[in-house]
Amino acid sequence: MDLPPLHRFHPRLLDSLRGYTRQRFLADLGAGLTVGVVALPLALAFAIASGVKPEQGLATAIIAGFLISLLGGSSVQIGGPAGAFIVIVYGIVQRYGLANLLVATMLAGVLLLAMGALRLGVLVRYVPVSIVIGFTNGIAVLIALSQLKDLLGLHIDQMPADFFGQLGTLYAHLHDFNPAALALGLACMALVLLWPRLPRRFAVLPPTLVALVLAGLATWALRLPLDTIGSRFGGIPPGLPDFAWPALEWASLQQLFIPTLTIALLGAVESLLCARVADQMSEGRLPRHDPNQELMAQGLANIAAPLFGGLPATGTIARTVTNLRAGATSPVAGMVHAAALLLIVLVAAPLASAVPLAALAGILLVVALRMGEWHEFTRLRRFNLPYRTILLGTFALTVVFDLTVAVQVGLVLACLFFIYRMSTLFRAEPLPDFPDAPPGVVLMRLYGSLFFGAVGKVEGLAERLPADCRELVLDMHQLVSMDSSGLDALVQLQRGLAQQGRRLSLCGLNEQPASLIERGGLALGEGGIHHDLAAWRRARGL
Repeated sequence: MDLPPLHRFHPRLLDSLRGYTRQRFLADLGAGLTVGVVALPLALAFAIASGVKPEQGLATAIIAGFLISLLGGSSVQIGGPAGAFIVIVYGIVQRYGLANLLVATMLAGVLLLAMGALRLGVLVRYVPVSIVIGFTNGIAVLIALSQLKDLLGLHIDQMPADFFGQLGTLYAHLHDFNPAALALGLACMALVLLWPRLPRRFAVLPPTLVALVLAGLATWALRLPLDTIGSRFGGIPPGLPDFAWPALEWASLQQLFIPTLTIALLGAVESLLCARVADQMSEGRLPRHDPNQELMAQGLANIAAPLFGGLPATGTIARTVTNLRAGATSPVAGMVHAAALLLIVLVAAPLASAVPLAALAGILLVVALRMGEWHEFTRLRRFNLPYRTILLGTFALTVVFDLTVAVQVGLVLACLFFIYRMSTLFRAEPLPDFPDAPPGVVLMRLYGSLFFGAVGKVEGLAERLPADCRELVLDMHQLVSMDSSGLDALVQLQRGLAQQGRRLSLCGLNEQPASLIERGGLALGEGGIHHDLAAWRRARGL
């Protein structure tokens, strides 16, 4: 059998530049500058919440964001550090260290590149929506929990990575509660949430940036006793981090299989979900995304960003939606967004030192609030037990354990429920259309799919036949598919009937079951397989 061809590397930018006009460039320029301003506070907040330096978040937004737009398969998707990665990155840093995070990110990039090249992008769409909602809401809860330390102004040197450990640590340090930090954080949350309701002349400004500027000014003017980026991290250097190869050790690589798989899986799911949202919002104005090209671009971006200390990157829904609403028409807007961020870092990096961490915590709490699909919990009563079990199970496992365990268990549960559901759809029933069947003949019709989960309904047929039965006729024109286990069940049925001196005949085979029976060697003898029941009747002289 020939292997399918590899995906042809063809960035969407090449198609977008055909017939590119000055008017479209100006639209992309404006959209890119808008997204760049929106991305600045988010890149800082995501990095700090992940337990790394703020400049690493900026480097990720610049390098990965530029490469994802340059090489990706979507016209408007914006890549960079994402809120969904916060708890993953924090956990990896705590368990394996920063150097191994960079290695795991590069390995995940290689895996994403291979997935795109092998045309596996479409498989990501097969992840059930109940699993996606479950782990998304779980990640949102963990993000919110991780920000309570800075929102309350608690002095905790090292937060545990696990859920219950974080709860215990927060409770043990509540006596260090800082009212000024809480007031400032809540004020930033309220500003970001209420800003879109202001008159249009104000709403054009990104609320997260306004919140950071006002919080920094308030901290300076009122001399508030708050931790800032400068006091904790020593400020942000004006420029990208230096190029450096992460240290590679075989002993470390063996431990990074699960972190690598987690980063790759989450990156693939998030980026392709984001691209699908962009396709829907564009309402046909822009070409649909190429999932395989998008995965290849995500892979290359995650290989390159760690060479400058960058974090895992993926498609980001909030920035992509902002880009689309700002009038972007091509990947040029995403490239402009990265260039704008680089310019801001080169010119205004020292100003970020005055940003209070409580303000960033407030912004991330809003991100967590908007990230979760909380209304899905209220709608659970409308769905069946398997859907509720998978969603709530994935949610609980994400919060209590980690995303990898949650997705693995969720997929296993989804498969088991699917097998059960498909097995209930298979039926073997007496045929009511032939009440005049000759004596000694039992006619039955098979419905659905005869696969490993349903073979039990066939295996006992021989024992349930009446004593005077000489021939069992199975009408299979309603049987849509059959696997090797189903074929084996028919073989065992035929052998059992033959030992009893009885005969098995099949009628109305569809293409797939007929092909499998022919290749599988089910020996029914001459006159054992018929085109339909009418042909069987003629063969029996009826």
